[in-house]
Amino acid sequence: MVIAVTSSGAKIIKKPPNTKFHYYSERLEAKSACKYPRPYSSDGVLFIFMWNSWNHFNCNVNETIIKDAADAMVSSGLAQLGYTYINIDDCWAEKVRDKNGNLVARNTTFPSGIKALADYVFYLQQHHAWLTWLTRNKMLRTFASWGIDYLKYDNCYNDGTNPTARYPAMTRALMKAGRPIYYSLWETCIPATWGFHVGNSWRTTGDISDNFDTMMNRADMNNMFADYARPGGWNDPDMLEVGNGGMTKDQYIIHFSLWAMVKSPLLLGCDLTNLTQETLEIIGNKEVIAINQDPLGVQAKKVREDAEIWAGPLSGYRFVALLVNRGTWSTNITAHLEDIGIPPKTKVQVRDLWEHKTLEETVTMNLTASLGAYGSKMYLLTPLKEQSS
Repeated sequence: MVIAVTSSGAKIIKKPPNTKFHYYSERLEAKSACKYPRPYSSDGVLFIFMWNSWNHFNCNVNETIIKDAADAMVSSGLAQLGYTYINIDDCWAEKVRDKNGNLVARNTTFPSGIKALADYVFYLQQHHAWLTWLTRNKMLRTFASWGIDYLKYDNCYNDGTNPTARYPAMTRALMKAGRPIYYSLWETCIPATWGFHVGNSWRTTGDISDNFDTMMNRADMNNMFADYARPGGWNDPDMLEVGNGGMTKDQYIIHFSLWAMVKSPLLLGCDLTNLTQETLEIIGNKEVIAINQDPLGVQAKKVREDAEIWAGPLSGYRFVALLVNRGTWSTNITAHLEDIGIPPKTKVQVRDLWEHKTLEETVTMNLTASLGAYGSKMYLLTPLKEQSS
């Protein structure tokens, strides 16, 4: 672990000409072919799965809590699924540096120091946006010596300097840190429009809360910036609340499904030492995690408002679709496959990613699901071509 401060007589279409598939293939392959000269390159795959201390513990964090979280990540099986980073958020550092100007951990809560904890596991958050060029380099050399793999550079305590100047300065310092460090931005000045040239991911929303309306609001806000995300640079609608108790199972399924589809970094925010089987089944859904990690790396979007449908393309000329009922009543929702990018009359194999089963019948044109209150259906759609007789 790292610590970081299908059916019937049919076959899959390979490359159909002159359709929306053709449009997607040219546009997305070109996007994926870009090179990104940044502090960290994920080679087109969103590698970041981790646990973050903030949503559950806030500032009440210490080295025992961090070690216990790392142990629980392994014993629960989450590490084997790819959750291999531990993220200490705020409140870990002393306000006063040592005599050499280096950051130091709080003696009362992290008496062994961050290097010792990093040897156990780590990701680090840094809230001091006012740092000078000199102290940035000193700080990052310190982080590199501790074995840090991930830096979230927050907007707190900034001096009013233009963020498009302040954040690139940290980028340049990271490039000289002597170690690849993933660079996450938190900034209120719409970083999605410029963050790709600076870091690896950026917040698109304010802080999330553990309730359904706020969670969906964050998803809607993040959707506004979908076209700015691409392999190596990701929109981040904030951390996951799954398992913290403020939403129902069905609401948490929508939460996890949406974050996976939009290629958000999957940052767990619950108490890993007290996981329920229900929470494990949600955050451990391998098929949904695979959507998040799909190598095409394209963020899904909301494609209909009247009947809420989210959808996006995947590698191998496949698609993912999420049908969502935000209401407290039962309803039928129909997805029009052409809205998703699938040509008319194409037969499509449908896999339910939460039921873990493939529908017996293929569909064409439309796909309808009956959803209860706060219900959802997440489907993997694979267009098929009939076998020639």
